[in-house]
Amino acid sequence: MAQLSPLLKQATPVQAARGEGVYLYDTEDRRHLDFTAGIGVTSTGHCHPKVVKAAQDQVGTLIHGQYTTVMHQPLLQLAEKMGEILPEGIDSVFFSNSGSEAVEASVRLARQATGRPLIMAFDGGFHGRTMGAGALTTSGAKIRAGIGPMMGGVAFAPYPFAYRYGWSEEQTVAFCLAELDRQLASTAPASDVAAFIIEPVLGEGGYVPTPPAFLQGLRERADRLGILLIADEVQTGYGRTGKFWGHQHAEGVTPDIIVTAKGLASGFPLSAIAAPKAIMEKAWPGSQGGTYGGNAVACAAALATLDVVQSEGLVENARVQGAKLVAGVRDAAQGIAAIGDVRGIGLMVGIEFVDAQGKPDGATAAKVHAAAAEQGLLLLTCGVYGNVVRMIPALIVTAEQIDEGLALWTKALNNALS
Repeated sequence: MAQLSPLLKQATPVQAARGEGVYLYDTEDRRHLDFTAGIGVTSTGHCHPKVVKAAQDQVGTLIHGQYTTVMHQPLLQLAEKMGEILPEGIDSVFFSNSGSEAVEASVRLARQATGRPLIMAFDGGFHGRTMGAGALTTSGAKIRAGIGPMMGGVAFAPYPFAYRYGWSEEQTVAFCLAELDRQLASTAPASDVAAFIIEPVLGEGGYVPTPPAFLQGLRERADRLGILLIADEVQTGYGRTGKFWGHQHAEGVTPDIIVTAKGLASGFPLSAIAAPKAIMEKAWPGSQGGTYGGNAVACAAALATLDVVQSEGLVENARVQGAKLVAGVRDAAQGIAAIGDVRGIGLMVGIEFVDAQGKPDGATAAKVHAAAAEQGLLLLTCGVYGNVVRMIPALIVTAEQIDEGLALWTKALNNALS
């Protein structure tokens, strides 16, 4: 008898039977407040009626039309619709299945478009588990351990994580940009660098918002040195941060390539890269494709998702409810020495746990995380040391549900730390 791989460890003990909005119901019909959203995927909540209907209608019409063999309407309509929400000038889209696949497509495009071999990534970033995306990832040893040698042509520069360095944000940005310049003049010659790739908010690396000044510094260097800027918006895109795209918090910054997935289709497997046509057309023939990319049902779900995000004002809701959530988590952290930092932007909130010496404390984070699950609040951990508990509610979350989550979080803290 076959079984699931023993490496697939659940973050919570829940066996989900059904989902509705921000709630999951287990096989015993116990209700759980889901502040994981499938790792930021179910942006419109579980089983939003509009998304469900769009998928059901499409299943009865055309399930799969392989897009290098035939074309289908949901794919064409989605590409056109995305023109409404992509930054000006980014007008060409390629669809694939997962975030990792889209990241690799962005790397392939950047190298072919520039004729340069190197990709510069940043410490703590997570870009996926496949060999190319994993080579760009340093959010934890588990992604890279035991599978080397990794893909070549990758360099890393420091990421401006002010809390980690113990400096002001301004000092940290200045230091990291200076270190980047040193590397571009030495170990990673600027003339060899095809692209910078960065998350507007570190995801698996600890839920750390990238300072706008750092993104602006990258944009300036990219323009001056002929380097492309790739924004990995897999987790930050589609309203998660309180703006449609996470990079939009940095005034004047438009990436050359945007990578998106997760919240794009409310749980159906779909990802994409978007770039100006002048860049996209430099990709070599046959370099883009895939059997399941741009699946008709996933595209129909994505069209419905975008309609819900726009018609229900979910980007603004993420901003408002995110501010309420951050403020409430900070209030709950008052007087708790084990919480070293609370940070967040929109509906991406991280709580960093530390020991008495101020060092990362993954054991305490795990204890509080488990206590929250016992209360019926589903959360995740992240960070290089697994010491950050993260909250990722669906974009439809209400003020009352934020209050419910904060009450359960406070009980979990009391139970775990008392």
